[in-house]
This record gives sequence, C-alpha cells and structure tokens, in this order.
Amino acid sequence: MRVGAGDVEVGVMAVFSAVEVGTGRAPVAGVLPDWTRSYVGGLLGIDLSCAVVAGLLAVQLRFAEMITTETAFPYVLLSLALPLLWTVAVALAGGYERRFIGVGTEEFRRVLTAGVMATAAVAIAAYATKTDVARGYVLVALPAVTLMSLTIRYAWRKRLHRRRRAGVCMRRVVVVGHSGGARDLIRQFRREPYHGMDVVGVCVPDGQCAPDLSDIDGCPVYGAFSAVPAAVEAGGADTVAVLTCPEMDGAELRRLAWRLEKSGTDLTVAPALMEVAGPRTTIRPVAGLPLLHVEHPELAGVRRLVKGLYDRVAAGLALVLLSPLFAVIVLLIRAGGSGPALFRQTRVGKDGAEFTLYKFRTMVVGAEALKAVLHPRNEHDGVLFKMRRDPRITPVGAWLRRYSLDELPQLINVLLGDMSLVGPRPPLPEEVAEYGYDVRRRLVVKPGMTGLWQVSGRADLSWEESVRLDLRYVENWSLTLDVQILWKTWSAVIRGAGAY
Repeated sequence: MRVGAGDVEVGVMAVFSAVEVGTGRAPVAGVLPDWTRSYVGGLLGIDLSCAVVAGLLAVQLRFAEMITTETAFPYVLLSLALPLLWTVAVALAGGYERRFIGVGTEEFRRVLTAGVMATAAVAIAAYATKTDVARGYVLVALPAVTLMSLTIRYAWRKRLHRRRRAGVCMRRVVVVGHSGGARDLIRQFRREPYHGMDVVGVCVPDGQCAPDLSDIDGCPVYGAFSAVPAAVEAGGADTVAVLTCPEMDGAELRRLAWRLEKSGTDLTVAPALMEVAGPRTTIRPVAGLPLLHVEHPELAGVRRLVKGLYDRVAAGLALVLLSPLFAVIVLLIRAGGSGPALFRQTRVGKDGAEFTLYKFRTMVVGAEALKAVLHPRNEHDGVLFKMRRDPRITPVGAWLRRYSLDELPQLINVLLGDMSLVGPRPPLPEEVAEYGYDVRRRLVVKPGMTGLWQVSGRADLSWEESVRLDLRYVENWSLTLDVQILWKTWSAVIRGAGAY
C-alpha cells in the first residue's frame, strides 16, 4: 500500500489535497479507462515529437554558418538519440503517472525536473567519457525540448478539459461520508467538470441510512460503508473518495482498502487537516509512528516582502500599459450618463484597517442609497448582497462587470500597498461587522484583486464556499499559488461566468 500527500489545487475540494491510497497491484482488466491509456500515449507522442524538433533545431542553430558533414554528424546522431533520452528522463521523473492527469501543476513540475535531470546526465556523461560536447547545442536542445513539451502538454490538457465539459474522459467516483459533505462534493465536481470526477454513487454511515434517503442530488445512495464494494460494482466506478467522518477510523479505512484491492479501485482520502494546512504538513517518523507535522502559515518574512515588491512593480507596469484602455472606459462611462467615471468606496484591509478602494462606476449615481430598498431581493446567502439583474447597474456597467474591467483601478490600491494582486476578497465595513471569529482570519493578509474565489465561480459561490476558499488561501499561500491564480484569472474573466 502506498501513501502520499498531495498539493492544494486551486479551487478544488479537499479530496484533491488528500492522501491517495493505492492497492500496490495493477488494476484488473476493464478498470483502467481506455481514455487514460490513450491520453498517456498522447503525452509520450508529444515528448518524442518535441525531442526530435528540438534536436534538429539545435543542430541548425549551432552549426548554421559552418555546417559540415564532419562537424554536424555526431550531433545528428545525438539528436536522433534525444527522443529516447528525453522520454526516459520524463518517465523517471514521473511525468507519465496517471494520478497527475488533468489537474494540478505536479505534471509540469515533473517535466521541469526531467529537463534538469537530462541536462545533468549529459554533462556527467560528457565529463566521464571526456567527450567534447558543444555547449551551444546543449543550451538549445534541452531547454527547447522542455519548453515545447510543457507548452504542448498544456494544450493537450486543455483539450481534455473541453472533453470533460462534454461529459467524456471522466473518472467514476463513489463518495463515502456524511450526506452533507457528499452533497457539497457532488456540487463542486459538477461546477468544475474539468477535474474529471463523475459521482455515480454515495455510501453514508449507518446512522444516516434511511428509506427516504434514496439519492443525494441525483446520485443514488447504495447504503452504509459496508456497501462500498457493491456500489463500486453497480456504478462501474474506478475511484472511491472517502470524506472526513468519525465513523471511518483507521481500522475501518484499512478494511475498506483490502476490500477494494481485488478490483484495483483507487482509494482517495480527504483528512480534515488537508483542507486547512495541506502544503504545510510533513510526515515525521517519531518512535515508529508517522506523525504529521504542521508548519505555521508564513504571514511575514522575506517571502511576504518579495510578494509586496512583485505586486507593486507589476501594478505600476500594468497601469502604464493599460492607460489607453482606461481612457476608453472613462469615455464610455461618461457617454452613458452623468456622474464620475471613478467610484470610491471604503473597504477593510489587512488587520482591519480601512482604505479607499477604486473602481470604475458601473451603477447609477446614488446606487448605495437604493441598496436598502433592494435588500429583500438579495440572491446571495451570508453577509453579501448580490442580484443577477440589479436595476442599479448601467448597460456599460454590466459589460464592465462581465469581464471584470471595473476592477482595473484597484491596481492603484495595489501600488499604494492597500491591496495585493492575489488575496481574499476586500470586504465592506458592514460585512466585517457581521464576521464571526473564524471569518476574521481573512483579515490577516491584504485583500486581493483576484483570488481563489475569482477562479472558482465568483458570485455564483455560496457565502460558506467563498469563506472556505479565502481561508484556504490565507493558510496555504505561496508565490507559486499566486502565479497559478493569476494565470487562471484570465480564463475566468474571458468566460465571464459568475460575474454580475
């Protein structure tokens, strides 16, 4: 049995930050989906093709002005061997493992690791055999094959995401846990189908088994935990996702793994700790026991200084580059009616300090005074106020909101140090007044122009889900996660989903 801790994935439920438990045996025939084999075969074809192109490109660039048969022939042979060398390096780095298919950054990190491994292998081999290898060839071929593989793998993954949105290339999942947690997970998978998880059944604790509980959000309930193997067979599942619940203790989980072993069904577990501190947990063996050590979140220090410097430099450059767009938006707003183009509003930032937030005006003048009248029509739960067809929004404002262009002036707040490019949503003072103890944890970092809430559904998210995502970011932030969120923000904005 193998046990490994996964990373926190942007906008994904805790099951993706879970401990994966495999059987240690090859899956039986029919369990491994055909699309998985073809997808991995596609990755192999991509890497082979990229290696061929990179090798020929390196020969052409290195010997462009003095190419002869004598000088170039050894490198042509090396280029022909490069596809084998590259695919072996990627395989050793784990770049073809199916558990990384479709989600997360681990696949790409392993390809980068393969690039480093291949470069080191060539350098060591050349030194050991006293072979004179042109550095120009190595400096072109290996970075080129790494970059091309990463780029085309990313496009290959996006193709997979499009197919998953059409309902194909999915993993069939049986969820094990309390009905409330199972319902949340089912809705999350349906909202984000690119994860490739299709829930085909649910098993709940004995105490929740009742004749009237025949399904959860359309997914059949097969019974108690003892019915998991039967549910896997009936639903044709290849994965079991176990949610946090006291009834599923270590002994029960071990027995479940044994029952699933014969079918080769994957078993994933979502411990409660992983929801809060996934990347900050490490396994430390103490007295023969594998204890989980939890690091405190880094709320100050060098990395925070680097983040602040990056935010301000990026915001300054963006303001300069986007100034023509700012001018066009101002003209459109002024042409749509009277009133200022820029909207100022008091928001709450780090440690509860208030600041003035800047946005392009998207509502009629005096919209704040109308909020009390419209409050009974609020379509959002929790402390937020949202309406899909808010009568206060102007036609130009609706367009600006759809593509989040109204938020661009917040770059000024980032430049001033009130906000960050990535962080929790900046709340209103009246919202903060209703915060509970846990929710106030959002205020220990600067609010952001974008965040996990932005790339995971925006206004379509419930209040509890928004809080959960913001707290996850606060507890697990990193510069790498910031880059991932900024990258995903572009696609979320272009789609315009959940913006109103």
